Amino acid sequence: MKRVGVYLAHPRPGSFNHAVFDAVVRQLRDCGCQVLAHDLCAEGFAPGLSADETETVQSATGTDDAQVDLHRREVATLDAMVFVHPNWWGMPPAVLTGWVQRVFVPGVAYKLGTADGEPEGLLKAGRALVLNTSDTPADREEGEFGDPLQRIWAACVLPYVGVSEVRRVVFRTVTGSSDEARASWLRQARQHAAALVI
Repeated sequence: MKRVGVYLAHPRPGSFNHAVFDAVVRQLRDCGCQVLAHDLCAEGFAPGLSADETETVQSATGTDDAQVDLHRREVATLDAMVFVHPNWWGMPPAVLTGWVQRVFVPGVAYKLGTADGEPEGLLKAGRALVLNTSDTPADREEGEFGDPLQRIWAACVLPYVGVSEVRRVVFRTVTGSSDEARASWLRQARQHAAALVI
């Protein structure tokens, strides 16, 4: 049975991101996966780093934060990951950025011999799916901004921790979208989730 972590980062209950998250979790369970589903905002995940958590080379020491400790233990056991979040200022929401910084720590997610060395990814999850919502048209996102979320996930974060296959899908533009468009996006989200665990 594949273990898949699914992480939602959106503070407003009833958002379309929540609908995507719910659809993905159901689809993965229907595929026979063990799903570790986390609505980070609802769970009150604290994104702020402590001074002790800023080490980048030495393996992370234990944490007094039981929630962070749980996420670190879980992420080391996953076969795949799914991240659901909006595009806010070309970045993931703060709760997810903080999650990455507090959970993907040395000794858990990667190993680094020296500060200027090449990282060795430690996560066994070989695949990740990133599902974003956006109100920025695709041509503007690419031409004017260079699609920063693609670089964050597929170039900076996930390969660093050993995830070799990253698929990112953007549903746009969400504000003012029709019920038909949203239903189509939810079908696509389920299809991509099923393909993740084939």
